[in-house]
Formats: sequence, structure tokens, C-alpha cells
Amino acid sequence: MVDYRIDRHSGVATYVQIVQQTKQALRLGVLVPGDKLPTAREVVEATAVNPNTVLKAYRELEREGLVEARRGLGTFVRRSLGAAPADSPLRAELEDWAARARESGLEREDVAALFTDVLEKHFQAPQSHQPHQAHPQGDPS
Repeated sequence: MVDYRIDRHSGVATYVQIVQQTKQALRLGVLVPGDKLPTAREVVEATAVNPNTVLKAYRELEREGLVEARRGLGTFVRRSLGAAPADSPLRAELEDWAARARESGLEREDVAALFTDVLEKHFQAPQSHQPHQAHPQGDPS
């Protein structure tokens, strides 16, 4: 089951936060095909958001083919994302690294900046493998 946490100060729309958290649960294997999402009423009770916001998020997930609404039964996961289960050894390494980063005095934003920088470096879109070469003035080669 997913426990949605809404950050009203993040600047990210509430329905987008629900979509993002659902996708994260799908990537981590917390949600798997066949699992039932919480009802809109359950999400509203837990988060105090408007029911239409929850329904909008679920419609977006359905549009992306990740979930399907079954009339009278609820909303169910159709497919998972990624291959990073919550019990992955890599998660434990990342947990240790995050703890060391915090102990060394880094703030959450510092850690996020470092992590984003490393992700950009290692997961950038494939680019042309032709290095850019500066030509000396007058050398057309």
C-alpha cells in the first residue's frame, strides 16, 4: 500500500505529487501488477486533499497505462516500472552514503545537488561521439 505524503510548500501540484509517488512505488516494487491503489476516499482522509485531485492523478496514471480503473472495484496496477526493488543491495549502499553525507554536515539540498549532478553525468542522453575540435584561424580542415 502506498502512503501518499503531500508537501504543500514544494511548489509541485498535488496531483503531480501523487503521480510521482505512485511511479516511485512502481519503480521500487512497493506496488506490483494486480495491486489495488488506495481509494480516493482513503487518500483524501490521509492527506486532506480534494477528491478531484486524487481522481485527476489516477486518470493521469491510467492515461499512461500504469493503472486501470475497474468500475465498482477500484484502481489497480497494470504494470511496473524500472528494476530497482526496495530490498536492492544498492539501496543499502545509498542509505549508508546518505547517512555519511548527513553526518558530514551536508543539507538535503546539498545531497540532492550532488546526486543530480552524478545522475546527469552517468545517465545523460546518448550524444554524438564526434569531439568538437577548434580549428586554428585560417585552417579549414
